[in-house]
Amino acid sequence: MAYDPGAIDATLAAAVGDEPQLIAELREAFLDGVRRCLEGMKAADGPGAWSAAALRLKGLAASFGAVRLMALASEAATSQAHDGAVLRKLHRAVERL
Repeated sequence: MAYDPGAIDATLAAAVGDEPQLIAELREAFLDGVRRCLEGMKAADGPGAWSAAALRLKGLAASFGAVRLMALASEAATSQAHDGAVLRKLHRAVERL
């Protein structure tokens, strides 16, 4: 699966047109949502909560065209709760956005 660093901006531009300020605000809102999902995963009190938070992240990533993040979130949803390797992969993917 290829990583496309411009996918989020392209998705936002397609949705709102050539409005750089609005794109920047929506991008920041997306990143805030991603961070909240990751925090939900870290705070999960069991496998069900972990999986639910990972699936929320997957849906959010899909909505914004973040294909790599979506794939990693899907992997996380089926992994063991609080899997450190999965969390590290997710954090690296978010840093690249």
